[in-house]
Amino acid sequence: MTTTELTGLELIRAIRDGNAPPPGIAQLLGMDITEAEEGRVVFTLDAKPEFSNPLGTVHGGIHATILDSAMGCAVHTALPAGVSYTTLELKVNYVRAISLDAGTISCVGSVIHLGKRVATAEGKVTDSAGRLLAHGTTTCMVFR
Repeated sequence: MTTTELTGLELIRAIRDGNAPPPGIAQLLGMDITEAEEGRVVFTLDAKPEFSNPLGTVHGGIHATILDSAMGCAVHTALPAGVSYTTLELKVNYVRAISLDAGTISCVGSVIHLGKRVATAEGKVTDSAGRLLAHGTTTCMVFR
């Protein structure tokens, strides 16, 4: 079965379970999908020295990438087979810096609205103690 024959939820679960290859960005950064249900996805990522910015903390692009991934995949889980999406807009609010030794961070993405052409989702990045690190929203265009 090809990926276009799978529903979004089936594909995301196949990636989570190791039955489909993860996207290149997930491999590059070491992101894992730990939970996937319709309209909700959880990604995890270990902070690494390679993610540093000039201030010695995790670069904000890592926050944005895990948010974009979790929120976009949450939208994907609500789509039928053969339907795709792309991010139109991404808004990130940085709440606190992530230290390079922070360990595993997680990001929950949840669908807010799924229409015929436009979907919106929200996401929250937290540390292992449950402290909010960043949050965001996305608007996605749906291709039916």
